[in-house]
Amino acid sequence: MTSRIVRTLIAAVTAAPAAAAAAPTSDADRRMILAEVAAAEPEMRRAALAIWDYAERGFQERRSSALLQAQLRAAGFTVKAGIAGMPTAFVASFRTGDGPVIGLLAEFDALPGLAQAALPRRAPIAGRAAGHACGHNLLGAAAVAAAVASRRWMVANHVAGELRVYGAPAEEGGSGKVFLVRDGWMRDVDAMLHWHPGDRNSASQGRTLANISGTFRFTGIASHAAIAPERGRSALDGVEAMNMMVNQMREHVPQETRIHYVITNGGKAANVVPETAEVHYYVRHPDAQLVHKVFDRVHKAAEGAALGTGTTVRFDQVGGVFGLMPNDTLGRVMLANLTRVGGVAYAPADRTFAVAIGGGDAEPAPDTIDPYVVDAQGMASTDVGDVSHVTPTAGVTTASWVAGTAPHSWQATAASGSPIGIKGADVAARTLALSVADLFNAPATLAAAHAELERRRGARFTYRALLGEQPPRLDYRQPAR
Repeated sequence: MTSRIVRTLIAAVTAAPAAAAAAPTSDADRRMILAEVAAAEPEMRRAALAIWDYAERGFQERRSSALLQAQLRAAGFTVKAGIAGMPTAFVASFRTGDGPVIGLLAEFDALPGLAQAALPRRAPIAGRAAGHACGHNLLGAAAVAAAVASRRWMVANHVAGELRVYGAPAEEGGSGKVFLVRDGWMRDVDAMLHWHPGDRNSASQGRTLANISGTFRFTGIASHAAIAPERGRSALDGVEAMNMMVNQMREHVPQETRIHYVITNGGKAANVVPETAEVHYYVRHPDAQLVHKVFDRVHKAAEGAALGTGTTVRFDQVGGVFGLMPNDTLGRVMLANLTRVGGVAYAPADRTFAVAIGGGDAEPAPDTIDPYVVDAQGMASTDVGDVSHVTPTAGVTTASWVAGTAPHSWQATAASGSPIGIKGADVAARTLALSVADLFNAPATLAAAHAELERRRGARFTYRALLGEQPPRLDYRQPAR
């Protein structure tokens, strides 16, 4: 469902695509928006560094979520928290009347095992369980800064419509946005904008992989491993037998398939036959239906492993997301604004940091914008994919990390807590805020974006979450007991 104003334009845009041209935002408006983002930058920086320091894992982001909610309430947004069965999820809304509904996505979860000081050398932080190795501390803070600036512009210019910020927890494997989509929190959004830290500036609209993930929990019989091993049935044997069989499958799945796992519980003592053991699996592919088929084979491997080792197994699904569906109409709006804002300008200290971390001479340079591309297939996954199947969605990447940095690395954690990360977030906030204004000014562009979504997903498409009707697995990041 889209807003009433946009629905009335869809038929006209479908018949006459030329009508989709955006009404230009005035130079005076752009100057005001950029000034408002600059005014919001100190709060954005404080939030980004505080969330970096909290480093809270999926569905446990209590302080991170509360901080962003507090900023939005203080700026005049109405906030609903604890939505879609997720205590750390929220939606913040500012509405001025009948008009388009524009959404911004905010994330704030950290990754286990990647705690790292904001230094250009390996420096784990003792006692810390997680780190922002995907830069979600920057992501959420910049989205909120863009929203605060956009609201001020809306008030000053009497812009009719609604601006929303979706606080979406547990992007890293917990599929938080899927529950927001499934439970209808985005059904009337006309366009959704997002961004992500990276090692380059790009508005390209690519595709990602669909995935299903979850934990196989084996149960056996405990016994003394030396005195009475014949009485035991090792749950760890079940895990290892399953992994062996899945690894044999790799030669016999479609080329684009990705299968990976980690043993999250292998027993507690070597002289005890493990009664319980667990392994967490991901299966990815561009085609969501093929992901289902491959995961069915993984299930059969688990059942066979349990049969062969005299154990039992159950599966607890944690995640399941569609691949990202690009939207060229919105992508070009974001490209124009990313180009206006420009890339990241390094100070001498930033250059020193970049050289020390190992990317000082790497390409692309932080102040360049990548050529625009649509429909390139990426190999990552994101729960933004589900959002993009129900409302037109587009995003940008900014050079928040040093060139050559891999996501989910200590280098990404370090940069996400550094001035380089803050500068990348500032570029994102400016781009998002300018794009919000362009979309409020051009309902025909929103109608064209929705018509493109309809063409891409097909007339027969009906959204059904890959997670089915299960509730969020709020404990999925809790250590195995």
